[in-house]
Amino acid sequence: MIKKLYDKCITWAGYKYAKQILAFEAFIESSFFPIPPDVMIIPMVVSKRNEFIRIALIATIFSVLGAIFGYYIGYSLNEVAVKIFEFYGYDYSGELKEKFSEGGGFKAWLGILFTAGFTPLPFKLLTISSGIIHFDLIPFIFICIITRGLRFFLVAYLTYKFGQKIGPLLDKKG
Repeated sequence: MIKKLYDKCITWAGYKYAKQILAFEAFIESSFFPIPPDVMIIPMVVSKRNEFIRIALIATIFSVLGAIFGYYIGYSLNEVAVKIFEFYGYDYSGELKEKFSEGGGFKAWLGILFTAGFTPLPFKLLTISSGIIHFDLIPFIFICIITRGLRFFLVAYLTYKFGQKIGPLLDKKG
């Protein structure tokens, strides 16, 4: 299964519009889509090694724009936010805003947002939650730029550095 996904992503990475596909995927992943941009970044960098910085930059920019959209969903589209939480198997609670105010506030949420932005945790749920609790938008955007940038540039750089070894390894397991 991994080999098939890898092959499909390599095919997409070779498309004329691969960067646009990556931009779209990074945008929707930060607001509601379950598949992370890494699935596109890795094969794109494997096939277009010298473009790893541009690829990471596209993923970062559009992921941050998607995070802002996720924030908007939480801030303004309560019914949509509830449906997204339910889709991922989480209970949506209107008490989130109250808990945020009582439980450490700004610094605690900043730490949670940083962790979710850099790791495979469901970032979209934190972007939506940030809108629900009306987290300050400027620090939200700043932390999204830092965490998503760190993550995607690290993935792209490591793939640039070691990616040529991934293909033959998957070929052996396929």
